[in-house]
Amino acid sequence: MLRRLYDWCIAAAGQRHAAWIMGAVSFAESSFFPIPPDVMLVPISLARPDRAYHYAALCTAASVAGGILGYLIGSLLYDSVGQWLMELYGYSDKVAEFRAAYAEWGAWIILLKGLTPIPYKLITITSGFAGYDFLLFVVLSIITRGGRFFVLAFLLHRYGAQAREIIEKRLGLWTTLFAVVLIGGIVAAMWLL
Repeated sequence: MLRRLYDWCIAAAGQRHAAWIMGAVSFAESSFFPIPPDVMLVPISLARPDRAYHYAALCTAASVAGGILGYLIGSLLYDSVGQWLMELYGYSDKVAEFRAAYAEWGAWIILLKGLTPIPYKLITITSGFAGYDFLLFVVLSIITRGGRFFVLAFLLHRYGAQAREIIEKRLGLWTTLFAVVLIGGIVAAMWLL
């Protein structure tokens, strides 16, 4: 079953609409969707290693746009419902401390966590909630998401054929490792945030 799913992904990755789907996944992942765009970026780049940089640029643009939506969700949700909830649960005095810590360390949080498997939507929504500088948030998002996707594109462009052969030989192992990293990132995000 895993082999059929992999073959379907590789075949679908070669289709014209695959880049649009990958862009939509990248956009949604930055604000509300649980699946990272790597799930599409890797097979589409393996199918067309010569277009890996194009796909990385598309992922970056869509991810930053989705991050802006996540930022707006964080800032609008806090202003409409979040403040009331903080007062209801007795955390309104801690909000100022959280915002101060995010103001001091926010750039590092955005840069480091944007490169990890921690769901990026947590960073985008938290940045909006904390009132982090919007322009700086966008610049840092471009750097961190672009860095992540372009490093992956470089590897897939350079080693795409070899990587595809290695992945296909041990598909179960690579799928398991990817799932462990993804779940580990979600658990780490829940633990750290």
